[in-house]
Amino acid sequence: MTIQFPRDAAPFIATSRDILRSHGIEITIGSNFEEYSGIIKSERKVQNLGAPFDFEKYDLHKKESFWLIGRNAKGELIHTQAAKKVHLSGKNLAGHLLNSFRDFPPPIPGVDFERSRFRATPGAHRIEGDVVYHGEVWIAPEDGTYRGTGLSTVLARTGLLEIMRRWNPDYIYGFMLRQVAFKGFSERMGYFHNEPGALHWQIAGREEPLEAFLTWLSEEDARYLLDIPVEDLVKNAA
Repeated sequence: MTIQFPRDAAPFIATSRDILRSHGIEITIGSNFEEYSGIIKSERKVQNLGAPFDFEKYDLHKKESFWLIGRNAKGELIHTQAAKKVHLSGKNLAGHLLNSFRDFPPPIPGVDFERSRFRATPGAHRIEGDVVYHGEVWIAPEDGTYRGTGLSTVLARTGLLEIMRRWNPDYIYGFMLRQVAFKGFSERMGYFHNEPGALHWQIAGREEPLEAFLTWLSEEDARYLLDIPVEDLVKNAA
């Protein structure tokens, strides 16, 4: 489904494409998660494939899921993200996650699922209807080349626009580790709502649990966000 924003999405698409190409970045969007898994295993050594997008565990068919990658002019992988529809079966997100939060672990070994826990945040009680999970967000760590240039803003909004164009959901949500959220990444991603304490993951060999924020957008939030001229949000976009 193509939605109509307060202004047409074409200027956003054209400007974003120009910004990315000025940095030598090309975007590919696909729905074959076996292919995506292979890309991650061979090219994203620093971060394992996220469990929610494991094609061997979940039915990630093309009508309800997609992945997005960015490559630089040398063909090297410099960015990933993915999204899928989540069926709440008439519950709100809080009720859904009480039993299924273990489907969204951090992509590291040693997670103690029995001692980990979910705490329903205010937003989790509000999120219901047509819902999309947005994750797998990674950008290559070369400071000054990809990070710290505003490119994460363009890349994130490219993924959010694709979500809205495909499904026009009532809500989009994800999880972000506390240390990442505190660096302001949720704001650069465009998530208006960032609620602490949603997930506590107990990790073998670590005394302190890993805390994850619940990050989310409503349809209204996403429409507002994608109506902001992207060049106003990007440092040295030209």
